[in-house]
Amino acid sequence: MTLSLSLAEARRLALVAQGFGRTPRGAIAHKQLQVQIERLGVLQIDSVNALVRSHYLPAFSRLGHYQAEHLDELAWGRARRRRLFEYWGHEASLLPLELYPLLRWRMRRAADGQGIYSQLAKFGVERRDAIDRVLQTVRERGALGAGSLSTRTEKAGPWWDWSSEKTALEWLFAAGEVTVAGRRGFERLYDLPERVIPADYLNHADLEEDEAQRRLLLRSADALGVATERDLRDYYRLDASDSKLRIAELVEAGELLPVAVQGWRQLAYCRGEARIPRRVRHSALLSPFDSLIWERERTERLFGFRYRLEIYTPQAKRVYGYYVLPFLHHERLLARVDLRSERAAGRLAVHAVHLEEAVLSEEARLALGDSLRALAHWLGLDEVWLAPGVSLRGLLG
Repeated sequence: MTLSLSLAEARRLALVAQGFGRTPRGAIAHKQLQVQIERLGVLQIDSVNALVRSHYLPAFSRLGHYQAEHLDELAWGRARRRRLFEYWGHEASLLPLELYPLLRWRMRRAADGQGIYSQLAKFGVERRDAIDRVLQTVRERGALGAGSLSTRTEKAGPWWDWSSEKTALEWLFAAGEVTVAGRRGFERLYDLPERVIPADYLNHADLEEDEAQRRLLLRSADALGVATERDLRDYYRLDASDSKLRIAELVEAGELLPVAVQGWRQLAYCRGEARIPRRVRHSALLSPFDSLIWERERTERLFGFRYRLEIYTPQAKRVYGYYVLPFLHHERLLARVDLRSERAAGRLAVHAVHLEEAVLSEEARLALGDSLRALAHWLGLDEVWLAPGVSLRGLLG
């Protein structure tokens, strides 16, 4: 039997699954933050720091003001606080520790040169000497960054001009032979997994690939609410060939139910009978790498909102701006806001506001202003500043 959902029902189901609509009152404790991240199942990490590092934003968008240091402790803190680890989930990611056993198959594939960049796979075959040397250094010296290992004397080039030591560390990381113990600034510090990952997760019995993939797809379904095969596999970046087989198995076992969503050409899936709220009331500015919107085609299907990153687009060719955050108001994406943290000036700079409609309702306009002030306060900035030419009547009251 195939369930049927209207587009509005699918949208509400997706929003609730992603943790929107239940902003807690009072101070946010470690446990609330941990529960929210475990609900999402993955936080994408990105190096751009125009506003704040992206992995901090999803929790703020859902929970409101929390201490970013609490996330640091969950990710890179002492063993008793650590609940997350870094690996390739959805791109470079922070993931709940219980997913570590579910990704060992990916590490094994990487060690065999599968699922990684071709140049990295080639390095793994041709430069085993460098890999063994770097691994031995980490074993002897403990957590190290690539910079402290580099033997290169020439100036590094742009982008991916890595030293052999950096490349060796990246291969070892992909293969699961080292993991991230912490960060110095934004630089990864690598160490042996047995000195970072708790024994219960590190020594968990190896799962067969098909079982691990099924569990990852079920986590995706929980986090997305309702999703097509492509949506489900994209969440943890599974191969299409693996995903299609595993989803068929989950449907046959009754763990995923087929769903027809109004206006969607592809069949979707959900976990059990969907419990759909009558409405979702939530306003938030979303990171460009938020899991609600990172699959751009899904964002168009759910919200009728075409969103593309322009970070790497030449300035003259940008349509909306450099670091643009969609504005979620209740069940719709109503605006795009180009933001910067101008820390030296102590202000949150609004470089542009682009509306999806000709006019925002009074309620939405006030909610956007409140969201900007709340973001500035959370970032420790004194004011919200509108750049010349930004005119949205009464945006800041």
